[in-house]
Amino acid sequence: MNTLTHAKPVIVVCARDLGGAVRFYRDMLELTLVREDAFGALFDLAGTPMRVSLVADFVAHGHTVLGFKVDDVAATVDALAAKGVAFLRLPNFPHDARGVLALPGGAGHVAWMSDPDGNLISVTDS
Repeated sequence: MNTLTHAKPVIVVCARDLGGAVRFYRDMLELTLVREDAFGALFDLAGTPMRVSLVADFVAHGHTVLGFKVDDVAATVDALAAKGVAFLRLPNFPHDARGVLALPGGAGHVAWMSDPDGNLISVTDS
């Protein structure tokens, strides 16, 4: 029996500035903060735990580390932009005015933002 077959996943995101990360995820993205301690913060993402871990020398990667599947990317982007979230226009991709990329062949839409530590986060309908 595989010991992880039925294990519940935990998302881990690293941050240099825990306070800034908590404010972003709690206040801007409106995620539910479960608890915070000296090592990080725990959020509930629709029943899946997400740990934001304090890592003093963390350097963000240049790829998506967290994605959210939503029903309407444009509406989600509009709602988050109204709260001050800036959406990125990645080089060599044809984004619309909101920063939304239509995937080839009508496969869906995606938009990217970054948290205060530079972690790339996507919202997508595919």
